[in-house]
Amino acid sequence: MQYSFATFCLFRKVSILLFCLNTLSRQSQYLSVSKWLVMFSSRLTGNEPLSVLPLNSLPEESIGRAHFKLCDRLKLEKKQRRMCRRDPGVAETLREAITMSALECQYQFRFERWNCTLEGRHRANILKRGFKETAFLYAISSAGLTHAMAKACSAGRMERCTCDEAPDLENRKAWQWGGCGDNLKYANKFVKDFLGKRSNKDLRARVDMHNTNVGMKVIKAGVETTCKCHGVSGSCTVQTCWRQLQPFHEIGKQLKQRYETSVKVGSSTNEQQQQQQPLPGLNDQIPRTMDLLHIEDSPSFCRPTKYSPGTAARKCYKDKNCDAICCGRGHNTQSREVTRPCQCQVRWCCYVECKQCTQREEVYTCKG
Repeated sequence: MQYSFATFCLFRKVSILLFCLNTLSRQSQYLSVSKWLVMFSSRLTGNEPLSVLPLNSLPEESIGRAHFKLCDRLKLEKKQRRMCRRDPGVAETLREAITMSALECQYQFRFERWNCTLEGRHRANILKRGFKETAFLYAISSAGLTHAMAKACSAGRMERCTCDEAPDLENRKAWQWGGCGDNLKYANKFVKDFLGKRSNKDLRARVDMHNTNVGMKVIKAGVETTCKCHGVSGSCTVQTCWRQLQPFHEIGKQLKQRYETSVKVGSSTNEQQQQQQPLPGLNDQIPRTMDLLHIEDSPSFCRPTKYSPGTAARKCYKDKNCDAICCGRGHNTQSREVTRPCQCQVRWCCYVECKQCTQREEVYTCKG
């Protein structure tokens, strides 16, 4: 069987593609517009991370002030809606940031008991608490918006910003500024204004703000300078340089590492959300650190609760994570036949020829 060269390249990343397809199929279960209209009938206060916004794709509008409708459908707070409306590119960037953050969260936690379940009630309930998972959602959300906005500026999708001018680069004599850098300066300012100032009267508010800032700081720490040489016979007498952000997948990996080492800074609240009693010495401020912070221990996520659907029927990988994900309940084994391209060869010019190979594979799922 013959394939295009592009298709051949995709074969090498089949595991990533399968994950994306599985993720998208899970999302299709809760992308109903009507559900979101009910869930988000009340306005946001500006204290929530962007991950609480709807993930559904909205219909494309082609005429007039179509972005006004997109902004209105997001049910933003008054100031946020005004910021969304004043630039046609903001609404689409918000939607891109939300989707990108959600997919990255699900990817980073694909082998965990909590696999970043973002269905309505589970997500809303987690965001009311102070778990490690809550901290990650705040950080990945602010990072997603910062990253998406900086990229949107450099891509020319925004009216109020353009490429990064990078006035603080060193060795200006050796560099001729060029290219089109990601505008992190504008992105940071926009995100801070968009989220607004939050109350710092209690520990929970300060922790949420801290985790939001961690997401933005990780983006800033990952800025890289890319240069291209110019000159006679390939010499590097002149360089064209610009600044670029790391791929968002790298940001997700770093935030996942900070999730693993998250620091507990206060005592937990009960189910009725009574007033917290911070630990001694933590009343006035929280630690200055790039670690994520949480204030209460996470549940096990083994059984269905208001925080997750549990792990029954979850796919796992034998000798890797079945024992942990299945919480000691054991797992079921199913055997199935799969057909995949194999023994592929590149033919001149320009296609790839593959055979079809059938093999049996075992699928493991957690018992209920």
